[in-house]
Amino acid sequence: MRDDRHVTVAVGLQVVADTRASLRVLETSHPPVFYLPRRDVRPSFLRPRPGRTHCEWKGEASYWDVVVGDIVVVRAAWSYERPLGPYEALRGHLAFYPSATRCTVDGEVVTAQEGDFYGGWITHEIEGPFKGGPGTWGW
Repeated sequence: MRDDRHVTVAVGLQVVADTRASLRVLETSHPPVFYLPRRDVRPSFLRPRPGRTHCEWKGEASYWDVVVGDIVVVRAAWSYERPLGPYEALRGHLAFYPSATRCTVDGEVVTAQEGDFYGGWITHEIEGPFKGGPGTWGW
């Protein structure tokens, strides 16, 4: 799960997060999601967002807006403040939607997983098909 590649997240020209200590999580029919340690995310750019969702494996997800100057990216990130059992390692980490932010892995700009629900990061070594697009909810 631990990944030491260089991962960044930016909004506009501002780097919001920069790490070499992400957690790379894989789920069935998904590209990976990178969870970044909170210590490597600039807290001044984060604003808690009302509302929660529940994952049967990871627990309750909290959401975050990213605010950079006049730019507000609503629900650009999520976290598991009290993750369940095997996902305890996610405590203290944030994941960002590459559809809402500019995410890179070792300098490669990530392509977002299709759809608005999942937040998978697609890089050159990742091949589909993936859940998220029209007609993929049932598999």
